[in-house]
Amino acid sequence: MAADNDPETEVFEITDFTTASEWERFVSRVEEVLNDWKLIGNSTGRSPPDKGGYTTGTWLEKSQDINFADFKFYISHFTLKQESENDNEKNTLEEDAFPSAMQDLLCMNNDFPPRAHCLVRWYGIQEFVAITPGTNCEAIISESKCNLLLSSISIALANSGCQVPMFVQIQQKWRRMYAGECQGPGVRTDFEMVHLRKVPSQYNHLSGLLDIFKSKIGCNLSPPPPINIAIRFTYILQDWQQHSWPQQPPDFDTLLGGEVGGVEFGKLPFGACEEPISELHLATTWPHLTEGIVVDNDVYSDLDPLQAPHWSVRVRTAENPQCLLGDFLSEFFKLCCKKESTEEFLGRGLVEEEGQENTDISSALSRLTEPTTTVPISKLSVSNMVHSARKHIRRHRRVAESPLNNDVLNSVLLCLFPDAAVEKSSDNSKNKPAQSNACGKAEQDKNSDYNIYLQLKSAPIDSLTYRLALCVCLINYNHGGLRAVAHLWQEFVLELRYRWENNHLIYGLAAGPPDLRCCLLHQKLQMLNCCIERKRARDEARRAQEGSKERERRSSQNGRPTSDSTAPSASMKEVSSGKSWDSWSDSEDEFFECVSDQGETEFSHAEGEKDGSKNKAEGRLHPYNNTTLLKSTEPLYVPITQEPAPMTEDLLEEQSEVLAKLGTSAEGSHLRARMQSACLLSDMESFKAANPGCVLEDFVRWYSPRDYVEEQVEDDSGSKVLKGELSARMKIPGNMWVEAWETARVTPARRQRRLFDDTKEAEKVLHYLAVLKPADVTRHLLPCILHSAILKLKEEESIEDIPSVRKNIRQSTSQASKLLHPPNYDYKKIEDFINQLIAMETVITRARSLKAKFSICEGEKGEDTEELEKFVSSLLEEPEVEVIGAGQGPAGSIIHKMFINAQRLADFTSDEAALLSALEEDLSSDRKPTGGSNKVPDFPPPAGREILLRTCVPRPTPYSKALPQRLFCVLMKEEFRLAGAFSSDTSFF
Repeated sequence: MAADNDPETEVFEITDFTTASEWERFVSRVEEVLNDWKLIGNSTGRSPPDKGGYTTGTWLEKSQDINFADFKFYISHFTLKQESENDNEKNTLEEDAFPSAMQDLLCMNNDFPPRAHCLVRWYGIQEFVAITPGTNCEAIISESKCNLLLSSISIALANSGCQVPMFVQIQQKWRRMYAGECQGPGVRTDFEMVHLRKVPSQYNHLSGLLDIFKSKIGCNLSPPPPINIAIRFTYILQDWQQHSWPQQPPDFDTLLGGEVGGVEFGKLPFGACEEPISELHLATTWPHLTEGIVVDNDVYSDLDPLQAPHWSVRVRTAENPQCLLGDFLSEFFKLCCKKESTEEFLGRGLVEEEGQENTDISSALSRLTEPTTTVPISKLSVSNMVHSARKHIRRHRRVAESPLNNDVLNSVLLCLFPDAAVEKSSDNSKNKPAQSNACGKAEQDKNSDYNIYLQLKSAPIDSLTYRLALCVCLINYNHGGLRAVAHLWQEFVLELRYRWENNHLIYGLAAGPPDLRCCLLHQKLQMLNCCIERKRARDEARRAQEGSKERERRSSQNGRPTSDSTAPSASMKEVSSGKSWDSWSDSEDEFFECVSDQGETEFSHAEGEKDGSKNKAEGRLHPYNNTTLLKSTEPLYVPITQEPAPMTEDLLEEQSEVLAKLGTSAEGSHLRARMQSACLLSDMESFKAANPGCVLEDFVRWYSPRDYVEEQVEDDSGSKVLKGELSARMKIPGNMWVEAWETARVTPARRQRRLFDDTKEAEKVLHYLAVLKPADVTRHLLPCILHSAILKLKEEESIEDIPSVRKNIRQSTSQASKLLHPPNYDYKKIEDFINQLIAMETVITRARSLKAKFSICEGEKGEDTEELEKFVSSLLEEPEVEVIGAGQGPAGSIIHKMFINAQRLADFTSDEAALLSALEEDLSSDRKPTGGSNKVPDFPPPAGREILLRTCVPRPTPYSKALPQRLFCVLMKEEFRLAGAFSSDTSFF
């Protein structure tokens, strides 16, 4: 018993009634958010926005997450950014003034804003807070839960003193149902909403809606205050059959017959294949009406769209319409990700048979001593060459096996090599590419578009590489896809090999070394052209030498000396070209890998060096600035030297890697210097041959004048004379220049080993091209295709004159210059870039479609035309455009005709029998056409009707303050919505 009565063993259950519930925590959290966003206190300082401010202004939005128990909500604050606020005006406001939201209910400047939040459109407010369920949370359908949320925000507004209206989204999200409240000093506005599927028949007109509004506000004043009415009817036009097709119909008689938007090879198509404008919405508005001025009931209506004082138009565009340029780019880009080789497409045996000469480089080198052709080049034509090059290959391939038929293939090859279409001699065809490129470049340099290829690392316009990219793109899209591309590339490489073996220059490439600013494929083609130039020049020099020897032999047999007039004038060529190819007068083998006569040459040079100036000078070009040699009175001559070996960027990178691998040791540095001084050694040997008795100082005076320092000194007689010496860096022990000078032999350039082995380099290029996969080819050509697409967009935009597209093209060009320079492309970014180009093409096609619909012809000028052009341009840039003059203006008249034609066509298709009957009656001589009920209306029934009712009445009692009341009504085919804002005086209620 004692233990039972022990107070220490007793247990008391304590219930803490001060613990906050989940509902109280939610209310408290809402208040904290309002306080953090500084929405506490008076909100009457906001001035009403200007006309159109809801659409053109900037809306600011910020959001946070809040929880009600385990249910997640988003609370968001929306506000229209104010340009400036008058602080003095804020200070003079009355403390009991209505909140800004209540004043916005009566503002008429922004009725029916085309682009705004639905709450802004329904209630006309410029600031509000909305609480919506989380993304994965279920909708709030229960009436008790809806009331709980409404009571929560009511308490939060009252506790915080916030005068910004707050809404809660209820019911299913697709219904866009909101309920809310706004509180001010002694006033409150309740935001209520009704949403139905069908429009009740008694409320399907203005009269019924006025009855709802009057019964809701419950005004007992006599006479009642006027109700301001704003009405907007929207008509939709979807039928464009009276307008032309976006693309020209296909011509089945041409090579590209059956292809929509077909273009010739070497060009890109442009434009939409379907109507890019899906709908035109015409909004007819009656902005300021009062009850009694207009009649609209179930029997009669005064609301004729032609009589509406305001018309506005918006267009709804088709989502992702098919556009030709975009399709071509997308399909071409897809090729870059393929992995199949040419063998997999055309067959391994056939490729090996056709590419045997390409892969067997040793066999090609063994033919150097063989004659290139049994027929004189002057008797051959390019077209004969091209035909004979493929004659022995095509007999192995059946027509059915060829991905490309012969007609298409020949058309592509003629586009790529237009010099093959006309009979020309070898000399004429040799000069044409260089001359045409030079003239074209002079003209193209004047055009800023031409230099875009430098930014994109593409290729010059109308170059072979540029045209090849366009042809590959067209072949891929219209003529067989990847297999056809593989076939075309194989024929292209075959054509290049034949031109190399027959010493025929490649058309469409500028003369000179590879341009490192272009894409790698263009550099490779330029390198091959350089090899052909060197080979041709060497063959011409050999033939000229052989002809000269033949003339000498004949003249010696006849006992007459050779006339100087018949010998080729090397000096004139040397002066004109700077580096004469006639200097290669010895045999080809002496210049390339000269081994047999090397000992004899060294002996003669050694003897000549002993004799000093008695050695015969060779390979002179011209005297150098009246300068004499330091050790003799002979003038210093500029020697004929070898040109440096041209290199492509991949060879430069390979060379850089090799030099970098030599390391930083003394031996590695020495070897690196020797590898880099091959050209220097060749020039020294040429200089020694042209200037017998010269010294290193003479060479430095010509080759690097800055390394020969001259200064005035006094001689023994006291007169000042110039004395020169090598610079300090030339005197460094182990200087490579000194070492190279000591090892350099007296050898003119014509007897030196070639710095540039054109045969080897040409075979390397041809092998590089032959082993490329079709996907590799498309990756090489991708910059050229994007370059061409940008130029096509600029060309089409210049016709339509769309400022936004012009700006986007400039930005895209700058963006592409960064995407196309790295060695490894970022294909995701390139795909996004292509989508940007497609979007610009879509905008241009939309502008073109609208111009066609509004009868805007190119070159036509006039006041109405300028107004229509401005109207069409605004339709593309703005969400909604006002029609000047409503239905009586130029644009309004055209829109009216569009609806009339669409209505007549719809009536014809819906009741063809009745129409034919009416036509028969009209043609009858005894009858006249009847009007009345059979007349087709100009406009269809409105797709949507919006009616806005506003007034200011005292609620809930006659002696309360007069407060703003508003009802926004939406009547559509499958929707009926009433959004009401009803204010009450809470001072004595």
